[in-house]
Amino acid sequence: MCGIAGVHDPVGGTGAEAANALLAHRGPDDAGAYRDGALSLAMRRLAILDIAGGRQPMGTADGRFTLVYNGELYNAAELRRELEAKGERFASDHSDTEVLLRLYASEGAACLARLNGMFAVAVYDRAEQTLFLARDHAGIKPLYYFQHGGRFAFASELKALLALPFVPRELERASLCHYMSLMYVPGERTILRHVSRLPAGHCLTYRLAERRAELRRWYRPEFRPDPAPDRHEWRARVRAVLGAAVQRWKISDVPLACSLSGGLDSSSIVGLLAAAGEPPETFSVGFTSAGEEPWNELPLARQVAEKWRTRHHEIVLDPQALIDDLPRMVWHLDEPYGGGLPSWLVFKAMSAGVKVGLTGTGGDELFGNYGKWRELEGWPLARASVAGERFTREYFERYYYLPDATKARLVLQGEPGAAASTGAMLHAIFAQADAPTVRDRVAALDVATQLPEEFLMMTDRFSMAHSLEARTPFLDRELMELAWTIPAAQRSARRDLKGLLREAVADLLPPEVLRAGKRGFVIPLKLWLRERLRPLAERLLAPDRLAHQELFRPEFHERYVRPHLEGRADHTSLVWAALMFQLWHHVFMESREGAVPAYPLSALA
Repeated sequence: MCGIAGVHDPVGGTGAEAANALLAHRGPDDAGAYRDGALSLAMRRLAILDIAGGRQPMGTADGRFTLVYNGELYNAAELRRELEAKGERFASDHSDTEVLLRLYASEGAACLARLNGMFAVAVYDRAEQTLFLARDHAGIKPLYYFQHGGRFAFASELKALLALPFVPRELERASLCHYMSLMYVPGERTILRHVSRLPAGHCLTYRLAERRAELRRWYRPEFRPDPAPDRHEWRARVRAVLGAAVQRWKISDVPLACSLSGGLDSSSIVGLLAAAGEPPETFSVGFTSAGEEPWNELPLARQVAEKWRTRHHEIVLDPQALIDDLPRMVWHLDEPYGGGLPSWLVFKAMSAGVKVGLTGTGGDELFGNYGKWRELEGWPLARASVAGERFTREYFERYYYLPDATKARLVLQGEPGAAASTGAMLHAIFAQADAPTVRDRVAALDVATQLPEEFLMMTDRFSMAHSLEARTPFLDRELMELAWTIPAAQRSARRDLKGLLREAVADLLPPEVLRAGKRGFVIPLKLWLRERLRPLAERLLAPDRLAHQELFRPEFHERYVRPHLEGRADHTSLVWAALMFQLWHHVFMESREGAVPAYPLSALA
């Protein structure tokens, strides 16, 4: 796994070195750079495959193409054999980087349709004077870019772009508006003006001479349900394709482990590996303090580990240690984020002994989507259209954290009519999905928004913060495409959202795990905000600070913060979202130190 960066600066001649330096945590094993006039490319490498032969930037023998790449291709061996059959002779032993380089040199952007893996890649074509960027089908690996004032730059992380002197730190208010409802920043626009993210399944061609970028979608989920197979056949297909995906995604020249939450998805991966004769090392995190029992999944994870005799590690969450790490988490996350944080501790513990960790991320989006389609689904089930008002009421306001009207009138400063409508943004994606049923359209919406820009973003940043490569076998391209051919009513049922997956892996898991309901991998925030985090909330959400900042209404403190802290009301989600934004604002907009914060959270409170 790696971090990549590049700069085209015909105005001032700035190179990519400063950006690359801030990606050292993504690749502590090696670094490389390339320069051609006003263009520079750089990378940091975490060596996983072909440790000796995969150095980057990597170029073709004729000097035309130069590539920097972050990711892994799990069908690289097959692609290599095809290229060798056509006469290609490889310099490396089994580098997937060289496979991708030679495939692009042979087929151009069309090669993306043949890739199965996770990647963010940049290829410079010296002959055509173009820079080509692409992000994988699911958005597992990140890629940000900047285009303004005659300059262009890209990097694996937003903070790396902020190391460049010409990238301004200007807040994008529409993104703040969406964040307060979703607890993550969705879409192409980031929390900063002039900085965009390359969406999942998209590519971009930048023409150096014209200083012009062209964005194109290269991958779109296709929901084409096949009514022929019966339940038994679908179970068999899911089991076979998931098993093949786990085998593909475990390929490595270094040791690997599994994050084991005790839920169906991560437990399935452990079971499949162990049943194939390769029981992995497993890591679980849990809570044992008074009042935190409802969030504790250690007993379920322990049963899976005992069944398969894995070398199991239990991490008992130390609330103060996690809280003290919050400034570091915020720095690594790049953008405001209010979701679950315990994965930080899992990846931290894993990184002490391995370089690769498999997770169950993506299973919920493929099989069930948390049931968010239930209230939208009408009769007949094939009817997929839902009016905007009903969508807002039965999807956005039911499953997310802050309605648009409340946000505009009571939370954020500015004219209420000027606030971005998160409900309308989500409904537009839902309505445009090429899918035959409501369940399919909700799946398409989740795969376009929450999956890449919340769950995968957090997984990437928290793992790479500890120089660990996190892999997500449920997002194997063949498995995802199989899921979209399963009729929606077979793929997920109202009373058992992941029933088909559960049946497919039932023999691998203890009965208690099969019967357990879905639990969020989150921390007991309501308790912590009133106790451990109260001094920080009182400082960063104080009325005078909010008034000076001119983003939140000063009365936000008296309306929401104080009643929650004093136990008179429960505004957990809203106060936590605001507090995490303020931490982000302090780290990136106020301190501007650049390096990862070395101080504990108590220093801010």
